[in-house]
Amino acid sequence: MTDLPALDVAGRLDRVRDAAAEFGVDALVVTSLNNVRWCTGFTGSFGALVVTADSAALLTDSRYDEQAPTQLETAGSSAEVIVTSKIVADGAAALASATAVGLEADAVSWADQRRWAEALPAEPTPTEALITTLRSVKDDAELARMQRAASIVDEALAEALPLLVEGTCERDLARHLEDGMRDRGASGPAYETIVASGPNAALPHARPGERRFELGDMVVIDAGSVVDAYRSDMTRTFVVGSADATAREIHAIATEAQAAGVAAVRPGIEVGEIDKVCRDLITEAGYGPQFGHGTGHGVGLDIHELPSVRAGNAAILQPGHVITVEPGIYLPGIGGVRVEDMVVVTDDGCRPLTRHPKTPLA
Repeated sequence: MTDLPALDVAGRLDRVRDAAAEFGVDALVVTSLNNVRWCTGFTGSFGALVVTADSAALLTDSRYDEQAPTQLETAGSSAEVIVTSKIVADGAAALASATAVGLEADAVSWADQRRWAEALPAEPTPTEALITTLRSVKDDAELARMQRAASIVDEALAEALPLLVEGTCERDLARHLEDGMRDRGASGPAYETIVASGPNAALPHARPGERRFELGDMVVIDAGSVVDAYRSDMTRTFVVGSADATAREIHAIATEAQAAGVAAVRPGIEVGEIDKVCRDLITEAGYGPQFGHGTGHGVGLDIHELPSVRAGNAAILQPGHVITVEPGIYLPGIGGVRVEDMVVVTDDGCRPLTRHPKTPLA
């Protein structure tokens, strides 16, 4: 991906220190590998980052003794690299001057928490969403990767549409779509691609199986790709042959609700308001109980990130937030629809990253 802008992590460790201070800790142990990657540029499968008020060290094993220093230097990280087989012991030594050490509560096992607690002079403080909150606002280089990932799925889905015919197997279409992503430069799917047809379309997270499309089926296709670790997410609903009146109705309602939700996305709005806009419209149309999940979520290095687009969430959208807007209507035994775009919050609204057409069911 040499044509993408370089990722630059310079300054991120200082932001982490400021956030840690707000939590009341003067040091932090980072064990989530995606958080380590965001902080330093390190892409290895094993390691931990310890951050104090005036230093930072990435601890990893000998597999990465050449890779880690190179990646950190390229990304602009000021952290030193410590190659060790004793992550906890050496990490605790690097934290000797700290008075209050934070440990990522949502990224460490109970066993590892106890190991750190035994190695540190005082019980560590659990922190939640410290780095993931910082990660939720994307910079231009991150957005470029997510835009590429989204465009790849736009193109791969368009190429796969001729398979939306009677007799095609759900799993075959999913495989074809994922192959199309890789052919266009993605490292793979962002999650297990959903292709759900007929009654299976009433299951929001159905897995593609051996069911073959039948005439009149609604087919929900939920797909994303990965470009340089950054992910995309999009859903469209189609029909095999001609749709009946119910399918056309719920697709039109979900599409209208989704468009209203996207139109409401702007900096300064509470995230829960996006959910309310979509949910109120679907409820007024008589299908409120058939829309049971949240309206969306943040996307980035993980497919589900902050902010969560759900009822009552008072988090405020900021420029650089990337969220999905994905209302759905699901009728058990019949089928369902979901329409989803991934958008980035701009200074005065939002910009869609996913652009595959949304057309009424025929």
